[in-house]
Amino acid sequence: MTNPLTNPELEVTCADTAQALADGSATVIDVREPYEWDAGRIAGVRHIPLDRLAAEAESIDSARPVIFHCRLGVRSLMAAQAFKAAGLDARSMAGGIQAWHDEGRPLEPDGASVADH
Repeated sequence: MTNPLTNPELEVTCADTAQALADGSATVIDVREPYEWDAGRIAGVRHIPLDRLAAEAESIDSARPVIFHCRLGVRSLMAAQAFKAAGLDARSMAGGIQAWHDEGRPLEPDGASVADH
């Protein structure tokens, strides 16, 4: 039985996301809540909380790939599915910012952490 909370066709790794940030090949959007963003974030990503994503959709460059991320990858997968259905090249970072942090990748600001719900 497959896990309904994952979708290998839409998911990318933390390494893929780091590369996209480094080379500018995709827009990376954090869909977490403001308190989660304030606790710790990935440098260079854009913040649009999931509940504001539809209202902000026009501000996202549809000509570029977009990678969404959240805390564990569930909300970002929903965002990627919706944007993919709308015709964008949309992906979700598997495992979310928790996986990013667990891999020892940096967060900002200094002393940042991954907020729990």
